[in-house]
Amino acid sequence: MPLPFSPQWKDKASGFFSSSGMKLKEAGQTAGTFVGEVAKDAKGNVAEVAGRVGSSVKGRWALLQKPSTRHAMQERLIEAAASTGSFLRKGISETKDKVAVGKTKVEEVAKRTAQKSKTIITDIERWQKGVASTDVFGVPIEVTVHREESSRPVPQILVKCADYLVLSGLNAPYLFKSEGDKKVIQQLVSSFNLDSNASLPDGVNPVDIAALVKCYLASLPEPLTTFELYEEMKGARSSINAMRNILKKLPNVNFMTLEYITALLHRVSQKSLLNKMDAQSLAMEFAPLIMWQNGQKPEYYRRYWNDPGTNQNGMDTAPTCSAWDMLAEEDDTAVPSSMIPLDDGTPMDFSAIEVVQCLIQHHNAIFTDANETVWR
Repeated sequence: MPLPFSPQWKDKASGFFSSSGMKLKEAGQTAGTFVGEVAKDAKGNVAEVAGRVGSSVKGRWALLQKPSTRHAMQERLIEAAASTGSFLRKGISETKDKVAVGKTKVEEVAKRTAQKSKTIITDIERWQKGVASTDVFGVPIEVTVHREESSRPVPQILVKCADYLVLSGLNAPYLFKSEGDKKVIQQLVSSFNLDSNASLPDGVNPVDIAALVKCYLASLPEPLTTFELYEEMKGARSSINAMRNILKKLPNVNFMTLEYITALLHRVSQKSLLNKMDAQSLAMEFAPLIMWQNGQKPEYYRRYWNDPGTNQNGMDTAPTCSAWDMLAEEDDTAVPSSMIPLDDGTPMDFSAIEVVQCLIQHHNAIFTDANETVWR
């Protein structure tokens, strides 16, 4: 229902609209007059400026017609052309240099990108292999631990080897330094690749078990200390507090496994009078296996998990050669307990040795946040 309006309000509204219409009309007329005046003034200004420009051009042209002026102008033009040519040549030369430098930088970036892509693809392939197979060697450590579903985030192969050595192998001379029996180690590798919960044979030489531990660590796609923390750990090798804080950045599986391994090495070093392996000697053996830079993976031990030629029962079969096979037939006569060659193509990383030695000697002080591994 429409609201009732009084006649008084109607009159006021009509007056307001009427007066507003008149004001708008007057404003429009005023604006039109103003615009017309502005346009007229602008037209006059343009004509005046055009006249001045025309006079100036005529004066300059008359000046150019004089012989002396024309000769001077020609000389200036010649000088300008020479200067322009010099600048162009210099610019072209600088441009070529910049293009050459840019090309080199592009090639370097492309090379690094290709290498990084290759590394990523290799890591993906290894990860897929670990998920899709029962292999333990050459598989990311987190995949193995996840697959085993153990209460302790440490690969079972390391647990079984450590327990065996603590019970019956700590006194073996040059433990973790002797190379061991190649065929025995290959059979053990095959057994654990078939079943990560496999048992160690009775009476096996502790030297072979120690070599198996080293083979497993060397087979990991990334070291326990990770590539990311390599430089930080080197910088903290003289400080227990700094080392402790840096190790907290490790993934849990890496941290717990590193604690387990260094606890074992600490226990071995306590028997150094019998086994001839103190903390420094152990660090020299394990530094290349625990801590290495990207692209400097320890390849010497790779020969032990490269299709050693075993069937499903772990028995020897006819060996098959692969592109990874690094074994030479003439080495079959070598003494099983011979020392591992010092020159295996990998440069000695003394900083990494100092880091591992620190982890062994000060194990209990560094791994205070972990449930420290203790053997009877």
